[in-house]
Amino acid sequence: MNEQKEDIIESSPFRGSVGHHPTAYDSIKKATEACGFLQMSEISTCTLLKTLAASKPSGEFLELGTGTGLATAWILDGMDEESTLISLDNDETLLSIAKENLGIDKRLTLICTDGNEWIKKNSKMRFSFIFADTWPGKYMMLEETLAMLAPGGIYIIDDMLPQPNWPEGHADKVANLMATLDNREDMAVTKMGWASGIVLVVKK
Repeated sequence: MNEQKEDIIESSPFRGSVGHHPTAYDSIKKATEACGFLQMSEISTCTLLKTLAASKPSGEFLELGTGTGLATAWILDGMDEESTLISLDNDETLLSIAKENLGIDKRLTLICTDGNEWIKKNSKMRFSFIFADTWPGKYMMLEETLAMLAPGGIYIIDDMLPQPNWPEGHADKVANLMATLDNREDMAVTKMGWASGIVLVVKK
């Protein structure tokens, strides 16, 4: 890269801070680091979630894989007061951090459960926004999860670019997932080589 291009990038408004953080973000991040949980959503992914959430007024939101609630906080920050978010995880220790920091928000329902079982039991529900950040809803129960997406609804997944912690054979699972989404004629799909690798899907 030549010096002129480097100067342009350094002075670009795309560099620097990400602007406003959710009120609970710093305390959640500190608690997440203290408990040794390493699978935190990237800040760039979180800001995208907030922006997309803002596009769905009075929306019904679903997050599969709460973790400690880092991404949850950003989704809530983008939602309006008439929207609701169901977020679930099977790890009560991680979920307790989200409950402590976000449980006061009446728009949010946090559930400790097995994701696959929850999807089966709630298959008739419809959502305008689904963020699948765990195996259920992404590598498991994909068809059932996509069926829960309302027309015009957004389905988001991340960690699609190669990661150092991927186990052997995981790249094949990612490739199969991408092929499945590409072959869906009822979905508009955009793959973003950005952050950890985001795929944005909208149901036609």
